[in-house]
Amino acid sequence: MSSTPLPGIGVRYDLTTREQRRLSVVAHRDGSRTLSAYRKDDPDACALSVRLTSGEADTLIDALMPSHRSPNLLSTTELGLVAERIELSATSHWNGRLLGDTRMRTETGVSIVAVLRLAEATPSPGPDFRLAGGDILIVIGTREGVEAAAVILGRE
Repeated sequence: MSSTPLPGIGVRYDLTTREQRRLSVVAHRDGSRTLSAYRKDDPDACALSVRLTSGEADTLIDALMPSHRSPNLLSTTELGLVAERIELSATSHWNGRLLGDTRMRTETGVSIVAVLRLAEATPSPGPDFRLAGGDILIVIGTREGVEAAAVILGRE
């Protein structure tokens, strides 16, 4: 499985099955999902595309992987919160600057719970954490707050 950030949209996940069928899921920022299946004879031709609400996507996940659902796991959408990955571009205004300089929590109410850099993760980075292009910030907050955070972090 590979993933591709889609700025302003969400994240696209691609999978090629053992039978060489290509599938993709676009996880939209609003919580909805678009599931697409491509033709076997032409992997660039979409044979099926279905837009699912976040509730429909949850139901499909339950049907596909019932053993992976645990009532002990935090379901952020039920609480009005979302968790997202936001990638910092190499040309970002924030590249080389301190996390505290973004004023993320003050401006958006969003918490940055981790920063992924190459093969390492920094949980709960403090305001003195220096950002770098390519960092993936794991943020949690309201849908509106996460969208505002994406705009701030997308500044070049």
